[in-house]
Amino acid sequence: MVSAALRDDRCANCLERRPHFASARSVARYRASAESDRRSLPSLIRRHKYGLDQSLRAALAEFLGDVLPYSADDCDIVVPVPLHRRRLWWRGFNQAALLAQTIAVRIDRPLELYALTRSKVTTPQTSKDHDERRRNVRRAFSVQRAGRIKGRRVLLVDDVMTTGATVDECARVLVAAGAARVDVLTLARVL
Repeated sequence: MVSAALRDDRCANCLERRPHFASARSVARYRASAESDRRSLPSLIRRHKYGLDQSLRAALAEFLGDVLPYSADDCDIVVPVPLHRRRLWWRGFNQAALLAQTIAVRIDRPLELYALTRSKVTTPQTSKDHDERRRNVRRAFSVQRAGRIKGRRVLLVDDVMTTGATVDECARVLVAAGAARVDVLTLARVL
């Protein structure tokens, strides 16, 4: 049996460069599947996010399952990864905020929708490698309500984690604003 002190559950990116978040958990793996499989998690996420189909919110929430990897004992507040106001206006909703709202209710923690904002327009991350993603989101986020962050354990929520560049930049800003700890929960993780 490996002791907790010797066990290292960090991914290759986190081993190479220590992230600003304390831990990251995902409910499911994000596996690319045939486009014809319209019931797969990646297909549902894409249709919700880019097809502007808000009716899929309930289906995506079901993928969270009965037991979440974090509980009320692990955090004080729930914060979604924000969209820039232009993208929010175009899309009409922030999929991370919808997911965070569901999680906040389930673990009985307050949802802080406006504590963290995306202050810089960034290009889509989908075709970028890890270093390009890091540069793309550098200084893209800011804390608007530091009093709601300072000294608190934050559960940062997003729909998909690919390289972790976006959530790491969010965590960096939250920690700089005084967050005691930032943990990340995503619906899916690209592996």
